[in-house]
Amino acid sequence: MSFFRRPDYSSEVSQFLDALKKSDPELEKKQREGRLLLWDHPKDAKLWDEFEQGKVSQKPYVYQTNG
Repeated sequence: MSFFRRPDYSSEVSQFLDALKKSDPELEKKQREGRLLLWDHPKDAKLWDEFEQGKVSQKPYVYQTNG
């Protein structure tokens, strides 16, 4: 038996999340759909290339003044 094993312990956060998932079984599905809106969508390659071309090169030491 492991010294660090605590089989009966469940933190308050874990208990809250378990209760939340039980109260709304569709929660994980809604989270996945929300993620699709912001993160998991295909990128426009042409637009991405335009962003890359529009970058301005940065000086090696940003805080150095010209004077």
